[in-house]
Amino acid sequence: MDFSALPGADGLWHNLRLMQTDGSVLPGMCLVVREGKLAWIGLEAILPIEHAELPRHDGQGSLATAGLVDCHTHLVYGGQRANEFAMRLEGADYETIARSGGGIVSTVRATRAASEDELYASAAPRLQALLDEGVCAVEIKSGYGLALEHERKQLRVVRRLGLDYGVTVRATFLGAHALPPEYTDRSGGYIDLVCEEMLPALAAEGLVDAVDVFCERIAFSLAETEQVFRTAQSLGLPVKLHAEQLSDMDGAALAARYRALSCDHIEHLSQQGIDAMKAAGTVAVLLPGAYYALRDTHLPPIAALRAAGVPMAVSTDHNPGTSPALSLLLMANMACTLFRLTVPEVLAGITLHAARALGIADTHGALHLGRPANFVLWSLQEPSELAYWFGQRPVHAIVRQGRIATS
Repeated sequence: MDFSALPGADGLWHNLRLMQTDGSVLPGMCLVVREGKLAWIGLEAILPIEHAELPRHDGQGSLATAGLVDCHTHLVYGGQRANEFAMRLEGADYETIARSGGGIVSTVRATRAASEDELYASAAPRLQALLDEGVCAVEIKSGYGLALEHERKQLRVVRRLGLDYGVTVRATFLGAHALPPEYTDRSGGYIDLVCEEMLPALAAEGLVDAVDVFCERIAFSLAETEQVFRTAQSLGLPVKLHAEQLSDMDGAALAARYRALSCDHIEHLSQQGIDAMKAAGTVAVLLPGAYYALRDTHLPPIAALRAAGVPMAVSTDHNPGTSPALSLLLMANMACTLFRLTVPEVLAGITLHAARALGIADTHGALHLGRPANFVLWSLQEPSELAYWFGQRPVHAIVRQGRIATS
């Protein structure tokens, strides 16, 4: 895709109803875009004279929001795992599938066998599906290579996608995702490889924005997780964690000690973990797609997170095994229906708090002067419809990185 060929969004975007962070709506609003950035936001009735003669874009009464942010995905991988879906329907659980040679390791085999161009070709339409729904920033993790050359291959594709599609992409190194077959029963040796060779090399090549670990009884221990975190810290990279998905490992408290950007999944999060996350400013990332696909029944502690004031983000967790989801709006609906988030909470969860979970809240997740123009116009009457509808894309126009991505 040649994003540079798309028309620029400079001009006066008027006849808008602007959604506020609390979910309220201001009518009669307009946005001014100059040189790809937001230059003025306010009532059209008091538009400064210097903007009056700019080219006009009629929003036709659309609801305007900041561009959406999908803060946890695994978009780049080889193959698919529909067979595991069938296995779960017959009663197999996540751990049984993983221990029988399925799960993450099966995707590792397919990813290693694919070329960089093949991975790009399969990931591109997945990314496009998210962008078509208004996503203007996305995180994409590695973790299906589990060897330097293959993790590099994944991360190179991540960088290419961001450049070609003109979208903010945060590349997260998830080398500590699972044990590769060649390191069976040698998790310590593999973590040494991650910390001493893989992460330093990939960081030096500019391929890593953050570092993640899957801390779980079928993955990596607290001590192994901390070893990776120490290496990331020494390289100046922020950390995040797949935490407390299947059991309470106290991973969230560990992540908070390293000022983690986020802890994700967190179905089994304890009050101790919540308190630590609150003190560290760590975002709780809720992944209802995985909860749904795994037919989980252990809800994340939403009420306790709310009471503590821990910001909650919502993401697709797109991956081939446990959340083959390519609709962030569907995840918003599921976060409300399954997890009982309120509409204002879930809308903040796919904008402001999702941006915080990626460390980009100074440029994304809200409409502020001087920021790159990333916003969406929706053919909707009220913000609650963003979480109410599913199965349709009510997009009127998308402005991404100062260009009109659709209209």
